[in-house]
Amino acid sequence: MQLPSVLLENAVNEFAKLPGIGKKTALRLVLHLLKQDTGNVQLFSETIAKMRQEIKFCQRCCNISDGDICAICANSFRHQKTICVVENIRDVIAIESTQQFNGTYHVLGGLISPLDGIGPDQLNIESLVNRIQKEETEEIIFALNPNIQGDTTIYYIQKKLQPLNCTATTIARGISFGGELEYADEMTLARSLANRLPVQQYVKG
Repeated sequence: MQLPSVLLENAVNEFAKLPGIGKKTALRLVLHLLKQDTGNVQLFSETIAKMRQEIKFCQRCCNISDGDICAICANSFRHQKTICVVENIRDVIAIESTQQFNGTYHVLGGLISPLDGIGPDQLNIESLVNRIQKEETEEIIFALNPNIQGDTTIYYIQKKLQPLNCTATTIARGISFGGELEYADEMTLARSLANRLPVQQYVKG
């Protein structure tokens, strides 16, 4: 793609680094910004820079947060002794959109996947076990993608939790095996949460 300006080309290349954004879409976005007032573009860039510099991760559940503790963990009206374990922050957003869960979360930051070189030590598993032990959690709900990596992660964590007095359940198979949690519709997610199963029954198939 031949562009008349190096500055324009540099901006297009930066936008094209975003997931799902090709060079043509990136060019359209950059040209749109060129039409905006300088103040609006500056506000846009400052907002993105401030987000990257100042956003934090909750010290309790590893969700994104503006402070040391996220708004969900700080909400006294939520059931603090119920933890929904998810792979990433997008899954928290997906479940929250159902408005069917009133507990807290724990973001693992990925799934165990030996083929990809991802082991338990690279995930937020130890902090989860310590949290359950410290807070005397009553129930942990595994809301992980129904695939081999998700099953492996559930099995590993369940083994770690055996000495603890904590009920472990998983969302029902309303989410198809091999599917992605973030792409499930809200009704499917809501029903999966409502019809969760004991982990022992889930792992045995």
